[in-house]
Amino acid sequence: MVKIVLSKTARSDLKEIVDYIKRDSIKYSFLEKKKIEDAINNLPKQPLSGRIVPELNNEKLRELIFRNYRIIYEIASEKQINILTIHHHARLISNNTAFRNKE
Repeated sequence: MVKIVLSKTARSDLKEIVDYIKRDSIKYSFLEKKKIEDAINNLPKQPLSGRIVPELNNEKLRELIFRNYRIIYEIASEKQINILTIHHHARLISNNTAFRNKE
């Protein structure tokens, strides 16, 4: 069984997404959260389904494009996937706190 670990940044990202949508609709904020979580929970079935993150060019760092978000994850081992961030596609990856010290 593959364990999925959400980083502090990813948990914060998900909360911010929910809080933002919640301003207009509580119902849709929780629906969006569920859909994002479902996409993440499907990763163990096909961990290589996401593409390599172009800006980072690292085989272990991949991204799943889901709606307006880039779910960026690391294949830590055969038994663990780390979700690093849930990044809005319109923002620059270089501004994401998950990658500030990676270069």
